[in-house]
Amino acid sequence: MNWQEVCEHPNLKNLPFKIELNEDGKIIMSPVKLYHSGLQGEIEFILRQLLSAGRALPECAIKTSKGTKVADVAWVSSILWEKIKQAIEAPVAPEICIEVISTSNTQKEMNEKKSLYFEAGAIEVWFCNQNGAMQFFNENHELIHSIIAPEFPLKINL
Repeated sequence: MNWQEVCEHPNLKNLPFKIELNEDGKIIMSPVKLYHSGLQGEIEFILRQLLSAGRALPECAIKTSKGTKVADVAWVSSILWEKIKQAIEAPVAPEICIEVISTSNTQKEMNEKKSLYFEAGAIEVWFCNQNGAMQFFNENHELIHSIIAPEFPLKINL
C-alpha cells in the first residue's frame, strides 16, 4: 500500500491506533494511551504559543526512505507549509518533528525515526518521554534546548 491508499481505505478510518507504513508498504499500528495524547496536545499548544510564523501539526505523515512515518507532533514554517499543505504526506519533513515515546517504543526504533526525519529534511527532532521530559536534537548531536524554539520547556507537566 501507499499512504494515499491508507488514507482513503474505508476500513482504516477512525481507528484508535497510530498508523505508519514500513519500507515494504505494510501497515504498522500502535495503540495510543490517553496520557500519550495529553502530552501531544500540550506540546502542540505550547508550540502554537511560542512560534507564530508556522503551524503545529498533530500526527504529521512524513514520507521517508523507509515508508511513511507519523510524527506525534510537528512544527512547519509558514513558507514550507505553503509548499506542502496539499500533499497526502509531507514530501519534506517539517522543521521540527516530535515523538512522544511510549513504553512499547525501543531505543533502536526512536533512533531510526530520528535519522529518517533528518534525512527527510527536519532541522530538529524532539523526544518527550512518558514523564514529560524533553530531549532536543539537531542532525549532529543532542541540544540543551531547541534552537528554533529556545523557550520551549524542558518538561511537560500534565
